[in-house]
Amino acid sequence: MPLPQEFHDIATRVNNWGRWGADDEIGTLNLITDEVVREAAATVRTGRRIPLAVPLRQDGVQTGMIPGRVNPLHTMIAVNQEIFGPGTVATSDDVVTMGLQAATHWDGLTHVSHSGRLYNDRPADSITAHGGASALGIEKATPIASRGVLLDVARAHDTDRLPGGYAVTPEDLDAAEELAGVTVRAGDIVLVRTGQLRHYLAGDRQAYAFPSPGLSLRTPEWFRARDVAAVANDTLTFEIFPPEIEGLWMPVHALHLVEMGMLQGQNWNLEELSEACAEAGRWAFFLSAMAEPFVGGSGTPVAPVAVL
Repeated sequence: MPLPQEFHDIATRVNNWGRWGADDEIGTLNLITDEVVREAAATVRTGRRIPLAVPLRQDGVQTGMIPGRVNPLHTMIAVNQEIFGPGTVATSDDVVTMGLQAATHWDGLTHVSHSGRLYNDRPADSITAHGGASALGIEKATPIASRGVLLDVARAHDTDRLPGGYAVTPEDLDAAEELAGVTVRAGDIVLVRTGQLRHYLAGDRQAYAFPSPGLSLRTPEWFRARDVAAVANDTLTFEIFPPEIEGLWMPVHALHLVEMGMLQGQNWNLEELSEACAEAGRWAFFLSAMAEPFVGGSGTPVAPVAVL
């Protein structure tokens, strides 16, 4: 179906095109300033490090629902090979074939387009089959390290996991923010926990994929009002799936990536972090989530770490 007027109205309200200049290729990552990083570093108290990535494995989160997005296929190309002759040091090497958005990842600004355009009014046909993205590629992402804030929507609802098909609203984000006793501010990276990944961790990939809770069409304005630098959650689809408006697929992707220029992440494991934040009574931390600089890439695997 054509994008409805409601979508275009929201797009106008959240649009960041030209905000950081006509040549800008990193969008809301501009909000992660040196001062923001210094303040983020000050949140570290115990030094506890919590990994947020799911393991890269052939039986990973992908179910085949998205054609070509394959789970990591790991192959050994050398096993204890004495390449410099008998008795010399032996080496083992391996290769991996995978979709860049197959596991825990960032969606880059060229991951989706709408109406023939990408972020900052770039043409969608600047992406080619052989060259990838000639502009806005994931390699342009500046070092992604900032204050992370966990908005534990599932915990705010006093549940381990939101039901499939639940639309996370701005009111839910407000409730999670109140639970955390923290105010989301400019340059923060917000992590939204739904508990959906518990399906995958229990071995049920299909239940993890569908139906899924996720962010509603109303949430981009919440993030725009707070000048959030990036958003990630613990679902396969990021936004509610199936969509809240029948036939309107991936509108939140389009609003975040195309209109706002804001990276979004999927398949983040927020379970240990949720428990740690609850135990410590604080929900803000230093977050490192560097993008792998795949030139022309529309996304990247990431191994984020929260430091409390």
